[in-house]
Amino acid sequence: MQMTHALDTASIPFLIPAVIFVLTSVPLVLGMVPRNRFYGIRMKKTLSDDRVWYSVNKFGGWLIIFSSLIYLVTASILPYSKSSADSLTVWSIHLLAFVVPLLGSLCLIRSYSRKL
Repeated sequence: MQMTHALDTASIPFLIPAVIFVLTSVPLVLGMVPRNRFYGIRMKKTLSDDRVWYSVNKFGGWLIIFSSLIYLVTASILPYSKSSADSLTVWSIHLLAFVVPLLGSLCLIRSYSRKL
């Protein structure tokens, strides 16, 4: 009997956005993204000073990665299935596990940037 462990993306509704957030945050954490108006955490304060830009983007990048990981852990513990009797509840938990940490991250990023 051969066992395969294929990733069932249908059981993780927000997998692609979570992975995209992680991948786009890594260059921010590593300080590889210069100040610009298209990519990164862009606020009046970050766009006016390189030191603030790199500091806020590094901090924010880590928070976004952490937020995505919270969702991925939640999704691995509680996979979604359309055929399940409680599918709406599970999907709602997935949505909350995806959105709430990101909103918290945005609040923390804003607070952090004000202290600089």
